[in-house]
Amino acid sequence: MSDLNEKVNDAESKKEERLKRLQQLRLRQNEARKLNHREVIEEDRKSKLPANWEKQKERLEYEEEKEKRRLEIEEKGMSYERMRALEWTAEECEAWERKRARKHNPDTGFADFEQSSFRQYERLTKNLEPDMVNYEKQKEELGDDFFASTSTLTYGTHTPAPSAVDKMVNDLGKQVEKRRGYSRRRAEKAGSDVDYINDRNMRFNKKIERFYGKYTTEIKQNLERGTAV
Repeated sequence: MSDLNEKVNDAESKKEERLKRLQQLRLRQNEARKLNHREVIEEDRKSKLPANWEKQKERLEYEEEKEKRRLEIEEKGMSYERMRALEWTAEECEAWERKRARKHNPDTGFADFEQSSFRQYERLTKNLEPDMVNYEKQKEELGDDFFASTSTLTYGTHTPAPSAVDKMVNDLGKQVEKRRGYSRRRAEKAGSDVDYINDRNMRFNKKIERFYGKYTTEIKQNLERGTAV
């Protein structure tokens, strides 16, 4: 009889334990459902906000904090701009100046060859000074033929002054020298051996020479003299 009572008690305790676990699972399920519902509402709220709302919010919080700090400093009788400048390091000041220089730089670069050509044209014509004396003189000499039209038979009526030609030649020479400085190709030394067919092969040969040159020097000399066995 006692064994039967123990079995009954064990069964009851296990049943209570299962019910308790079931209740805990249901509580967790309800809590998860509430959290999920809350997240859905929050996502729906965020989806209805502007695309840059987070940045706007950060900006507003920054402005509020800045205004609050400014009032605190001015209440103490100090200058806000001076206190703010004292907090900046030298590196931050240099970075700020570089940023300002980029912001006010009218040259924004180019995205294609058309813009590159336009920038080159603007650069070359920026310091152009027309010879108005020679212009007016030729205009008076040629009369109506100075301005070409469909009925104009003359050709080559505009004769530049020698000084203008010299100026153009000097400017072209400066452009050539400038382009020459852009080239990364190194000029070869006079009298040096050329044992390569392109730049890549040249670098490869130099690497091989650095590691194995001391073993192959005699062989190369024999081959050049024609005395190799």
